[in-house]
Amino acid sequence: MNIPLTSVLDAGIAIRTLRKRAGIRIDDFAQTAGVSKQFMTDLENGKATVQMGKVLQLLQRLGIKASLELTPADAPAFQVELSKAQARRAASTKADSDV
Repeated sequence: MNIPLTSVLDAGIAIRTLRKRAGIRIDDFAQTAGVSKQFMTDLENGKATVQMGKVLQLLQRLGIKASLELTPADAPAFQVELSKAQARRAASTKADSDV
């Protein structure tokens, strides 16, 4: 089933559904995933200020693939911007390791 990801609530409900289906308590899942129980509660309730990186990490742990659908016209510009960002990150990481 492909569910459009339009809010934190969409991700939170998907995570809650799979967690409950697996019979895992929220506090046990939070500990295994390396996040707080409060973070899991906030996510599953759709709190808009949860950290996106942690949400994506949890989705990956559950085997949920998240993707963005860009128009074909926007894809080349996305690739250019992604390459620039990756180059900046690599340069920053190298500079930090040289210190």
